Amino acid sequence: MQDLFQTDDPICLRNVTVPGCLVGQDSDLVTIDLSLAGGQIVETGGREIDMQRRMVLPCFTDMHTHLDKGHIWPRAANPDGTFMGALTTVAGDRTANWSAEDVRTRMEFSLKCAYAHGTRAIRTHLDSIPPQDSISWPVFTEMREAWAGRIDLQAASLIGCDTMESIADGYAATADIVAASGGVLGMVTYPVPDLKQRLLEFFDLAGARGLEVDFHTDETMDPGSETLRLIAETVLEIGWDKPVAVGHCCSLSTQDEARAGDTLDLVAKAGLNVVSLPMCNLYLQDRHAGRTPRNRGLTLVHEMVARGIRVAFASDNTRDPFYAYGDMDMVEVMREATRLGHLDHSRSDWPSAFLCNPTDACGFPVQDLAAGHPADLIIFSARNWTELFSRPQSDRIVLRGGRAIDTTLPAYSELDALMEPT
Repeated sequence: MQDLFQTDDPICLRNVTVPGCLVGQDSDLVTIDLSLAGGQIVETGGREIDMQRRMVLPCFTDMHTHLDKGHIWPRAANPDGTFMGALTTVAGDRTANWSAEDVRTRMEFSLKCAYAHGTRAIRTHLDSIPPQDSISWPVFTEMREAWAGRIDLQAASLIGCDTMESIADGYAATADIVAASGGVLGMVTYPVPDLKQRLLEFFDLAGARGLEVDFHTDETMDPGSETLRLIAETVLEIGWDKPVAVGHCCSLSTQDEARAGDTLDLVAKAGLNVVSLPMCNLYLQDRHAGRTPRNRGLTLVHEMVARGIRVAFASDNTRDPFYAYGDMDMVEVMREATRLGHLDHSRSDWPSAFLCNPTDACGFPVQDLAAGHPADLIIFSARNWTELFSRPQSDRIVLRGGRAIDTTLPAYSELDALMEPT
């Protein structure tokens, strides 16, 4: 079938299965006809091809990744699978190995994987503790230009709120690099005593440079970690009017239900965009040697969408100490999020959490199934959700501008020269 998509001639894909929420219908899956011409989705017309109810999705947006960390596992494995093990191992590898060439090569590998799987837009976090900020950000801007037209790229800086005496003084130079690179200002929040002051300084830095913000928040099973609540309160207090993304929010799952619900009311009022990272949180959270995990770290996504909070799911880490697995494949993210979060037997609009919501939250160009948009699509042999999620979909066809691309994945041997342990 891939041979049918090697031309710009108008075609009409008859009988394709799509999520109802993507075509304005309040239903799970619907069968429609989809016409393509000149690299775009068009209203009607074209040579008819019976697709026999194959599923079609727009290409994905992956709004929370770590391209700078990706694929270091062979030389920097997490010694015990814990969050602290990940932090210390990455810090050591970053100091020893993260040259411009090392970061560039691993980024390129991850982007090849994402592109082959059908992703068209990515936001990556970049570890930005000096001097790494002056290494990774120039590499990122180079990669953004090199991949323009294939994957739209954004980057958010990443530092811990506890890594410097003063956010206002210690983070200003990095914020200038972020602004000059057209990035997003980011931070990991921990429940430190002066977090409110640090947040105010952080928002001042971002506001003075016209930057959006993106937080790693409450990535812990400690119910006393409530930095998400403080972020929402601060956004409301200062009248922040630019997009705010918050990732993880794991501690909500262990808090008293009334308290968690009250926090979510604040999040909804503040208009925060939440991104859940189910695979990484499943790997790290509630890990204790010799003990079966009880809590899996998934945030309260059902309760969020019930309040009108925009929720997205994303890949997070890939083959590094924070997550030993993954391949930048949003189909895998959909599959695991559906199983772990019981998204099935639920709302019919969950596909938006992997497609429209992350695109909107990051401000990427709209990609759906409406006429006038690029024919950037993924065609599956699966005809319904159980068929889609039961197999890896390695036979998927990815269209960019209406033409089938090569979906051959890069060989891990491409990274062998970087993988000697330091």
